[in-house]
Amino acid sequence: MNRYPRDMTGYGATPPAANWPNGAKIAVQIVLNYEEGGENNVLHGDPASEAFLSEITGAQPWPGQRHWNMESIYEYGSRAGFWRVHRLLGDLPVTVYGVATALARAPQQLAAMKASNWEIASHGLKWIEHKDMSEDEERAQIAEAIRLHTEVVGTPPRGWYTGRCSNNTVRLVAETGQFDYVADSYADDLPYWMHFDGHDQLITPYTMDCNDMRFAIQAGFTNGEQFESYLKDSFDYLYEEGEAGQPKMLSIGLHCRLIGRPGRAAALRRAIEHFKSHDGVWFATRLEIAQHWAQEHPPKPQTRPSDMDRATFVAEFGGIFEHSPWIAEAAHDAEMGPTHDCAQGVHQALAQVFRSASEQQRLGVLTAHPDLAGKLASAGRLTAESTAEQAGAGLDLLTDAERAHFTDLNDTYTGKYGFPFIIAVKDNTKASILEAFERRINNDRATEFAEACKQVERIAQLRLIEKLGA
Repeated sequence: MNRYPRDMTGYGATPPAANWPNGAKIAVQIVLNYEEGGENNVLHGDPASEAFLSEITGAQPWPGQRHWNMESIYEYGSRAGFWRVHRLLGDLPVTVYGVATALARAPQQLAAMKASNWEIASHGLKWIEHKDMSEDEERAQIAEAIRLHTEVVGTPPRGWYTGRCSNNTVRLVAETGQFDYVADSYADDLPYWMHFDGHDQLITPYTMDCNDMRFAIQAGFTNGEQFESYLKDSFDYLYEEGEAGQPKMLSIGLHCRLIGRPGRAAALRRAIEHFKSHDGVWFATRLEIAQHWAQEHPPKPQTRPSDMDRATFVAEFGGIFEHSPWIAEAAHDAEMGPTHDCAQGVHQALAQVFRSASEQQRLGVLTAHPDLAGKLASAGRLTAESTAEQAGAGLDLLTDAERAHFTDLNDTYTGKYGFPFIIAVKDNTKASILEAFERRINNDRATEFAEACKQVERIAQLRLIEKLGA
């Protein structure tokens, strides 16, 4: 099985209705990352100093040494930046991504978070890279983060965000079975479900764009006005979508040592005032959003064609192209993944096989189709799909004269082209079928062969929509 694990489709053109509380047009979710005291530092048992997300452009880790400047920049976040942000946002619902070891070193800040009823989610054990960790090591770090968080905060975390994660992180967090949401994704403007070994895990995507981290990277924000403008534009566009009936979630990411600087805090204050000046804005924690989504859009059992073994896949889809199971067999062997777990996805997989087949193979598919209102229909020997399709167009209720006319057309057409007349009857009426029959019978063979193949693909698409939903 050649399987591509990424879901490149998501909700597609028709995302679900968020139904935010009180008919809100937008959900605004503010995250404050609390990492100070959990970053790379030889004092924490790490091999080198921190080099990520600071005021020092192009910072490099210092192996085996403390980095005084880097440490003091992080300390600004805990000593001054946190309190400025807390004064600014203390009356709003905020989610804290708290690094467990950093929270353990921040008793006064933690008390202030709790006094404001901020949600305190887990940001891992330490603010370090996880990409090179073995599964066992990362699993152990997750478990220790949960243990220490619970010990320090007093309650276990119900949300998780690693940030500097590995390809295994979301699956390993999901396997604990104890999180209302995982935020290690940037893939959508709405929460969505992922399935891991029989467990459905809610993902509430985070942000890299509406994030003050862009003050600490090249080609990022260089002044507060840029950040403010970007936040306002993002809010206004999503608010407009909400007014049009498609509410979304605006995530904003903050860091104590970055947004806590006065020139940046001023920009954040102006952006927050802009948000508050609008009606229908739901400020919420990530936990509140996750709980709302789980209630409004709980996970549903889903037919997952990409997970089927070959025999099951062929049994389910071998008849989509009339009497041609070889198409389903070849499609199953090709690349498939979550993005194919829908009618259009399976159709694309099957159609690719059909289109790349030889002319003789495609002719075999055409000749496998029955005549319209022909002898097989009269004898009740059509497939269930063909029977339903022809009946839907009224071809099972023909007068004797109409049946004789169809028979003459069928005989003439088949004699001329070597395959039966094929049309997606679900798209047509008895009258339009006859009109197409009489028009197409004058085509040359190449033109009609191409048209018949096009109709075969359309029939397959309609059958899949009937089977899997639109």
